[in-house]
Amino acid sequence: MKFAHIADSHLGFRQYGLYQREEDFYDVFKRNVDKIIEKNVDFVIHSGDLFNMSKPSPKTLLIFQEELLKLKEANIDVFAVAGNHDTVMRKDALPPQVLSKNLGLRLISPKNPYHIHEDIFIGGFPYQSKPYKSNLVEAFKLLSREAEKYEKRILVLHQGIDKYIPLAFELEIADIPKNFNYYGCGHVHSRIIDDFGNGKLAYPGSTEICRKNEVKDYQKNGKGFYMVDISRDVPKIEKINVKPRREFIIKNIAYPNLNQDISNLKEWIKGLDEKPILHITVEGGNFNRSKVHEKLNEELGDLVLSMRPDFKPESLMKTEKNADLSTLNPKKLLVNSLSEYDNEDIDNLAISLLNNLSKDKTEDAERIVEKFYNEYFD
Repeated sequence: MKFAHIADSHLGFRQYGLYQREEDFYDVFKRNVDKIIEKNVDFVIHSGDLFNMSKPSPKTLLIFQEELLKLKEANIDVFAVAGNHDTVMRKDALPPQVLSKNLGLRLISPKNPYHIHEDIFIGGFPYQSKPYKSNLVEAFKLLSREAEKYEKRILVLHQGIDKYIPLAFELEIADIPKNFNYYGCGHVHSRIIDDFGNGKLAYPGSTEICRKNEVKDYQKNGKGFYMVDISRDVPKIEKINVKPRREFIIKNIAYPNLNQDISNLKEWIKGLDEKPILHITVEGGNFNRSKVHEKLNEELGDLVLSMRPDFKPESLMKTEKNADLSTLNPKKLLVNSLSEYDNEDIDNLAISLLNNLSKDKTEDAERIVEKFYNEYFD
């Protein structure tokens, strides 16, 4: 018995405000569905964030339903939980997936916490923010008891787990029951396969590059879905890669080699099928930022879909290197430690949490975290 495990499709995501990027997310999802059908799996589990917003556009819903119908025609059932992006933050609100239940989508929800597919238990729970972790823990008790009646058991979740994202988790690894064969997780956009309980815990990652910091994992592990053979004592997981159609390039250029490096980059980009997203950093030397920015636009602007430049002249690099961190206040130290994420929103979140937690305002801090992770990227 084989199934496909996919997650974090974020359909409808108009990255950088570009309609072409929205189309990229549709395109790669369609090709994932085609590959799933080609692999002749028995069913599919989707571990949340199918949509990028809890109120997707009619176009987004239509595209998903067309793909769902293709799976239905191939006699492939789909089981899904709602992620934080799919969730309407209102009591008793329903995620947009319910609109497709008559087309073959089987939603795993508090009302229907598990389904049985040919003697395989498939249970789970939709996304819960950290302050409501107790909901998950109670649900796990029910699911764990019910699952014991079946030889093969799958738990489907959309949660950050402390072992994998220690700074932004909602769930601790110790909270998860250990009597399942496969833990089909979503929310973390990197690919992860780990031993846990009676089997394997896996994040298939996002199907497209949603953030700059995902590029390194994509280059190492690819994007796509997992094909899982659950007929074995321990599930066998095969990584199926479905390459996004557009390259996401991160390039550092030394200013003294600016002309040659730009020339090399141009030749590479000209060989691509689609205009890429380009994050480019010019560093070293002493230069006028506006003039370098103008040159980048002149040489590369027409070749890329979006160019996001950064500049680090030698004077700035020396300042950063020689900065005496002991003279910085806690806020600056915190932002400095988060510099690898290159994300102003994360900096602001960290500072807000520092301000509240240093004054023992735990409840306020929890509300800030919940609001951040429910609204970010919407």
